[in-house]
Amino acid sequence: MCPATLRVATSAQTSVHPIGRQIQAALDGREVGDGLLLVSVPHTTCAVTLNEPEPGLLDDLARSLEQLVPWRGSYAHNRGAEDNAAAHVRAALLGHQLLVPVVDGRLQVGVWQDVLLVECDGPRSRTVELRMV
Repeated sequence: MCPATLRVATSAQTSVHPIGRQIQAALDGREVGDGLLLVSVPHTTCAVTLNEPEPGLLDDLARSLEQLVPWRGSYAHNRGAEDNAAAHVRAALLGHQLLVPVVDGRLQVGVWQDVLLVECDGPRSRTVELRMV
């Protein structure tokens, strides 16, 4: 598969967005076959993970990140020009890449799973890079 790029507009400072349908749409109509899809966000304040896209859980994930790593704190990074150290820490805890199996061009995720983009410093327009590996 040729590389593909998705754009995702996020809605809040901390928010979680299911993007599996967008990813599948990018695969549809391409000769993908079987393999692993690398899903990557080239941002230091954004992450990707795999979990259930139920709206209450999406809110719980965002709220839990806010509680685990509060926006206001004694962060060395905040002594510089930016005031977003918490966003960097949150994204680092989750990670910026995910491998998802693909069979016959279809994402192979569990019944209750979806690829989730986790915004830690929004709202912003985010880029998601897709590559078969």
